[in-house]
Amino acid sequence: MPPQDHALGRPSRTYRKYQIFTVVALWSLYLRLGNRHGPPFARRISAFFAKHLTPWHSMVLTMLYTYLMRNFSTIVGLEPREPLAGKYNHDYFRATWVATALDAGFWKAMWLRPKWLRDLVSMGATMYYLVCTEQADEYVRKMRSGGNVDIDHMRVSWNKGKTPYIKWMSWLVRPRYCMRRAPVRGRIERPEGSKDKEPIDFWLYYDDSPKTLKRHNKIILDIPGGGFVAMDPRCHDDKLLSWAGKSGLPVVALNYKKAPEHPFPYAVNECYEAYLQIVRTKGRCIGLSGDTMPKIVVSGDSAGGNLAAALILKILHSSPSNVYDDSHRNTRLTIPLPEALIMIYPALDMNITSFMRPEDVALMNKPEYRKENKNFIRRKSEQIRRLAPKTPHGSDDEEHSPLSHSPARSDHTVRPPMQDSDLPNGNGNVITPKTNGPKVLRTQVKMSSMITHIQDRVLPPELLRAMILLYIGPQDAPTFSTNYLLSPLLAPENLLARFPKVYMLCGESDPLVDDTVLFAGRLRQAKRQKWQHRVELGLEKDIPFDPKEVCEFYLIEGVSHGFLQFVSVYHPGWDYIDQCRRWMMDAFHAADLRDLEPLSEPPTPTPAPNGVDGEEEDYFTPHYRHHSRTPSGALNPDSLSDTDDRPLELAPLKRITGEVEAPRVSRRKKGKTAAQRARMEYWSGRRSPVATRSEMKRIASEADLMGRRMEELSKGLWGQGVGKQEEEENEEGDG
Repeated sequence: MPPQDHALGRPSRTYRKYQIFTVVALWSLYLRLGNRHGPPFARRISAFFAKHLTPWHSMVLTMLYTYLMRNFSTIVGLEPREPLAGKYNHDYFRATWVATALDAGFWKAMWLRPKWLRDLVSMGATMYYLVCTEQADEYVRKMRSGGNVDIDHMRVSWNKGKTPYIKWMSWLVRPRYCMRRAPVRGRIERPEGSKDKEPIDFWLYYDDSPKTLKRHNKIILDIPGGGFVAMDPRCHDDKLLSWAGKSGLPVVALNYKKAPEHPFPYAVNECYEAYLQIVRTKGRCIGLSGDTMPKIVVSGDSAGGNLAAALILKILHSSPSNVYDDSHRNTRLTIPLPEALIMIYPALDMNITSFMRPEDVALMNKPEYRKENKNFIRRKSEQIRRLAPKTPHGSDDEEHSPLSHSPARSDHTVRPPMQDSDLPNGNGNVITPKTNGPKVLRTQVKMSSMITHIQDRVLPPELLRAMILLYIGPQDAPTFSTNYLLSPLLAPENLLARFPKVYMLCGESDPLVDDTVLFAGRLRQAKRQKWQHRVELGLEKDIPFDPKEVCEFYLIEGVSHGFLQFVSVYHPGWDYIDQCRRWMMDAFHAADLRDLEPLSEPPTPTPAPNGVDGEEEDYFTPHYRHHSRTPSGALNPDSLSDTDDRPLELAPLKRITGEVEAPRVSRRKKGKTAAQRARMEYWSGRRSPVATRSEMKRIASEADLMGRRMEELSKGLWGQGVGKQEEEENEEGDG
């Protein structure tokens, strides 16, 4: 390359190499031909120091001087602040530095052989990088940003928890209430008709003998994360040992096959078939007695959360071939849903975007969710303030602001959101005291969490992109906007409305936090719409809808992804592990309360519409489930019939096995509790909310149904009085 290219800012590596060789050659020539004590002014200095310093002293002082010059900016306070120091809390920030040093140390030695030498050198390099943290951070960033991280680097980084030295150190700091027995490895045979014949691996975490295992009827089914490409259940020992030791229940952790050797949808099918076999065998495949149907809680973290949600969606669309024989009831039943679903920082959307869609922003800003999402939306809305803190004007995002209390205005001049100091006057308006403080700047353009936290230490975009590419595989080109088994966030509302109760846990600084908030919002919205529809039909009591009965999610401030993976250095993670265990026990306790009352006869499965997205396949709608009751213990009428998927017909509810005559019901009242008598009357149709209504006729046309639905929508727009008056007129016309 010509010399002028270097002068114009276009240097080459070859030119830089020549420059280094030239400098070294010139100084070597001077040392060889010049005076050994240097030039005249240096000879006097050399003679002075020669009387007081030895060559060893000179070498050490030279190294110290070089070290001080390299860190001069830190000493005088000129070094910029670590950009992520304010993003994470102190404990998590320290844990990320330890994880970075481990990644750098293991990557340095990953190509050494044999394995014992590689593990030993990895730990030695990690000790060095724990001291030289800046070098570890620079090395890891360079590896990731340069595109040098491949599947081998990802597996070395995420599987390092299985190294004997790290396992030993984790055992030292692990709480004593954790399970002390070694987990047992097992296999589940594939169900009949499966196209895959290889058994499904799992690890059983149970802190007692196999004899006592047979007496259990509750199972925790965990699907561990690992970016779909790495990390078997033994990499999650802290979490699984804690759950098994403190709950006393068997924890079954699936060791599903990883990509890219087994791309999508292999892992989804594998998790589904494992669940199917547990249900069909009533737990015998994992060591239970099989006398009763076990209650199951499904959990998953990160990629495992994606697979856990996809498992529920696949159960809801299970085909007729996936029914099992219940010898106790002498019938065939569809696959029951688990008692609850627990997802920890799940990856629910594989379509990486930079900005949020308007419908997603509107969903998070709904009035019923504003209070819960207030801090989350505020951070997104103030992104423009962080970019331009001295901008003198605001934005026109007032109507979407979760803190706003005034109607939207047509112009672009928007009053700042009402604060606690704002005082309402007698006319209902708001008087805002004048302040000299800075205005709150907001923006209607909301960045997605994946691009907001682009510099995340644990899950940077390079790893996220590589994970998705490897999971999808080279032969598949899925439709990111419709494939809800790949991205459960896109699931249709008719499926979300039939989900079990969902618990979600995620960090506020996680690149995947949007997935958690949006999935919770869509799930609650679908459940609310179904509840409103049932209230209109008289099948549900008109009581306030509680979103937390459908989905509970918690965002942890100052925490990013994978905080349960390094609880040895991030000790608050043990509290979050125990929180998940409490959720599991609450779900099992609620199921036990629902089972205190006698069960009804199960209905015969009826075929549902063909599969979604063009799948020419018949599905069964799961009507019966041993936990198909409301949280209060009353029978859930939704288990009787799926009114959302059938033509609307107002008729008394009857037993599936045949109508019960009134005198027979009266005789059965003797010796029964009040709850049992009320339940029998409900099943007989005598006190059914539908049976007590005067309109006992089939709706004549779809227009009547649409008129009734529009009437309900108009109540919120024109007031309750108008809707009530029209309802009275309609009743007179029906009469």
